[in-house]
Amino acid sequence: MTSDTTAFDLSGRTALVTGSSRGIGRRLAEGLSAAGATVVVHGRSAVAASAAAEQIAGRTGNPVFAEAFDVTDEDGVDGGLSRIEARHGVPDILVNNAGMQLRAPITEFTAADWNTLVATNLTSAFLLSRRVAAGMIARGSGRIVNIGSVQSQLARPGIAPYSATKGGIVMLTKGLCADLAPHGITVNSLAPGYFATELTKALVDDAEFSAWVAGRTPAGRWGDVGDLVGPLVFLASEASAFVNGQILYVDGGMTAVV
Repeated sequence: MTSDTTAFDLSGRTALVTGSSRGIGRRLAEGLSAAGATVVVHGRSAVAASAAAEQIAGRTGNPVFAEAFDVTDEDGVDGGLSRIEARHGVPDILVNNAGMQLRAPITEFTAADWNTLVATNLTSAFLLSRRVAAGMIARGSGRIVNIGSVQSQLARPGIAPYSATKGGIVMLTKGLCADLAPHGITVNSLAPGYFATELTKALVDDAEFSAWVAGRTPAGRWGDVGDLVGPLVFLASEASAFVNGQILYVDGGMTAVV
């Protein structure tokens, strides 16, 4: 490993970012592309994924491709990865970003919604990691980054099932590290705090809630999605070669204080 900034260069690497046609995932895909990676943008909609890929390529000047499949469906994951591998080889970097949020008091939360959250937020990371790991093991290298949340450690009313899925991401990350580290593969989790995106616009626009976020966060503000790019590039690059099984909270200090 080099000791200068070239360790952060992702040139020659292929990265798949699930759920990257919009929101945080899209910004993460753009950040990896700007760092030199050949990025595969993923979404449920081929149209949306292709549009995002075209726009990211226009901004970074690097090749960006698109792929669509259902991350909760085992056959869909296998088919999608087979197509990616046929075009680009086994991804060097997998970012398990696909996720969703559902809110309700626990007594009103349906089993169907629970199952949907678990499938989207946790099972998908298992399916993608298991599928990609085989090729990474054969190659003897790879980077897997699971997108977690401060809600893996901090609970709020109405999101108990979501918190459970993100707690599962923490232990999936550590378990994958135990299995895959001997093969030259690192598995870490990037855990955002409260970030302003199109998906959280209603909360950002809620003056009372935004005041709570600012008061609860030592940095005194919502996160900007750009704040996640540097930490992701670090975890995806040779700069983090001896970092494994870790949860990196990018939360303005929220999890550090009471």
